[in-house]
Amino acid sequence: MAEQNPNNAHAPLDNFWMPFTANRQFKSTPRLLAKAEGMYYTDVDGNSVLDGTAGLWCCNAGHSRREISDAVSRQISELDYAPTFQMGHPLPYELAQRLAALSPGDLNRVFFTNSGSESGDTALKIALAYQRARGHANRTMFIGRELGYHGTGFGGISVGGMVNNRKAFSSQLLPGVAHLPHTLDIERNAFSRGLPEHGIEKADALEQLIALHGAENIAAVMVEPMSGSGGVVLPPVGYLKRLREITTKHDILLIFDEVITGFGRVGDAFAAQRWDVTPDIITTAKALTNGAIPMGAVLVSEQIYQACMQAPDDTIELFHGYTYSGHPVAAAAALATLDIYRDENLFARSRHMETEWESALHSLAGLDHVIDVRNTGLIGCVQFAPSAQGAGKRGYEVFTQCFQDGVLVRASGDIIALSPPLILESKHIDQIVTTLEKAIKSAS
Repeated sequence: MAEQNPNNAHAPLDNFWMPFTANRQFKSTPRLLAKAEGMYYTDVDGNSVLDGTAGLWCCNAGHSRREISDAVSRQISELDYAPTFQMGHPLPYELAQRLAALSPGDLNRVFFTNSGSESGDTALKIALAYQRARGHANRTMFIGRELGYHGTGFGGISVGGMVNNRKAFSSQLLPGVAHLPHTLDIERNAFSRGLPEHGIEKADALEQLIALHGAENIAAVMVEPMSGSGGVVLPPVGYLKRLREITTKHDILLIFDEVITGFGRVGDAFAAQRWDVTPDIITTAKALTNGAIPMGAVLVSEQIYQACMQAPDDTIELFHGYTYSGHPVAAAAALATLDIYRDENLFARSRHMETEWESALHSLAGLDHVIDVRNTGLIGCVQFAPSAQGAGKRGYEVFTQCFQDGVLVRASGDIIALSPPLILESKHIDQIVTTLEKAIKSAS
């Protein structure tokens, strides 16, 4: 393996322009993973690295599951690709039925995509199509939220509230988008266990935006039940229900972006079920295939679907889609993944491990520079005060030290985010928290 070691040969790294990465910084001291199994990666030097992030919020059943790789191998040898434009093959129909059975309420229509970004933009298009189909073509405005992340398509970054994702493209963002305030309130909610108690009133900002812009002009409100990329920002108790009440009152669609929270991450199939709020549309991706093959799905209510079916039967109802929508190999991976979730009862396992996970994370609360610890399901984060060297420096230092010590965490500025696979055991919790404690103590 030595000849592949990037520490011995940097040139092979040059051509890949890495996403969301300081490329020059990374390539000067690269961190390359070579293998994965269960809860662990192995890097190119043969070192074991405990995965505290489920890859990138996606490998909920752990890594290199034979059930998934076997399903993919069988499918790619039998039917590698088939179009779904004016054609079909059996697997996406089977997968859509399985997803409809998992979904809350009447969200039983499924549009397949290839990523969370595509799911986000698809949901926005479906919302506009629905409003137009029912004679409300003036309803074109969207409301998102500060710190929200809905992918990197122009629709997603427009409705999203991640400043750095937006500012370089600000002149080309969608018009007619407003944003709710985020719900992060460290002053009142620091070190909450589970959902924070304070902040339901922040949902009332939606009433103010509706009064300003007019309900008759607003197509949909799009939020993550829990903001992941924005720093594990949890909804205050009652907040999501209040959003649902307001959108229902004003006949506005409510879209939940569950690309991160979907498929057991918060202790139910979807956060909508964990927190008992049924939106009109749910976007998914990531853990749908356990990260094995790119795929996303948009879950849509029966009401929206039927409204869009009012044209003549030989008319295309939605001029939208992707070459790989419902791809047979991706669908095979997703079906095998859903089987694992069911057979190993992983959604309930996430809820079962939540208390132990919570207690271990909050043991870090008294460390220097730690200003907040947040958790729900098998999600957690530790937030630091910025160092004198600048915002994000302390978080990056903790991240790199953890990796050197054999645990992968995720740094987002001065926030360390954690989302281990749902097959997590007590020994893994101990390793994650012990390693994180050591790294925090050694950080400047």
